[in-house]
Amino acid sequence: MALTEHEVAEIERANASGLRPVLFVHGLWLLSSSWDRWRALFEEAGYTTVAPGWPDDPATVAEAREHPETFARKMVQEVTDHYLEAASALDHQPAVVGHSFGGLIAQKIAGEGVSVVTVAVDPAPFQGVLPIPASALKSAFPVVSNPANTRRAVTLTFEQFTFGWANALDEPEARELYETFHVAAAGNPIFQAVTANLNPFSETKVDTKNPDRGPLLIVSGEKDHTVPHAIAHSAYTIQAKHNEALTEFTELPDRGHSLTIDHGWREVAATALEFVDRADVKHVAAVSDTP
Repeated sequence: MALTEHEVAEIERANASGLRPVLFVHGLWLLSSSWDRWRALFEEAGYTTVAPGWPDDPATVAEAREHPETFARKMVQEVTDHYLEAASALDHQPAVVGHSFGGLIAQKIAGEGVSVVTVAVDPAPFQGVLPIPASALKSAFPVVSNPANTRRAVTLTFEQFTFGWANALDEPEARELYETFHVAAAGNPIFQAVTANLNPFSETKVDTKNPDRGPLLIVSGEKDHTVPHAIAHSAYTIQAKHNEALTEFTELPDRGHSLTIDHGWREVAATALEFVDRADVKHVAAVSDTP
């Protein structure tokens, strides 16, 4: 699996900086450009940043909408391997920040002992996370209602986006986010998450016991319909039980699944940045942590 020229250029820039890299992992229905404001904030704080896409992601939202079929058939481990390839090309271990399915992938990366500190925002459930609240089922329904969607890319209607992502926002902001950020997404990862606890070989499995996992923060939006409190807190409970490394959970009031891209993104980013800073990895990376 090859990194794109753009991704290689970002990695080379990060390596040349000598600073601690932060690797951002986006989830379904977004592109890596959704992290642009976060990246600016982290770089102002003294980090360098890298935000690879998922394999075959189009470069822009406009291109993604012209060719939604490019998102089809992606699987969780394929995407994880792409980010692991990016991490392995960095001169220093990255901090990893992920949202939604990117939050699941961030935890998989941490379970490989690759990240120095990890923040998972409203993370999709990994194998062993049992609660499935009704709102999560309703959010997943546009995908799982048709088994053929395992091979397809799915675009949400505005109404579906509003329920799953923008339920804590007013309609004008919800529509602005839908028009600015929303793209099609592979249906397959949703099926992988829904069936994870019935499949012993599920690609959503996370190594929560690795002593090299490093500090982990799980962030939950109080009003998230897609990854409700019960799912995010269950992930935290499992991680904290199985690993002696620093493990924390925080819930941000009145926030939905759009919390990384909506008007309150800065509060979420500041929460992640504070944790990364507190994990004592700020600014200049030590030579000894080279993967």
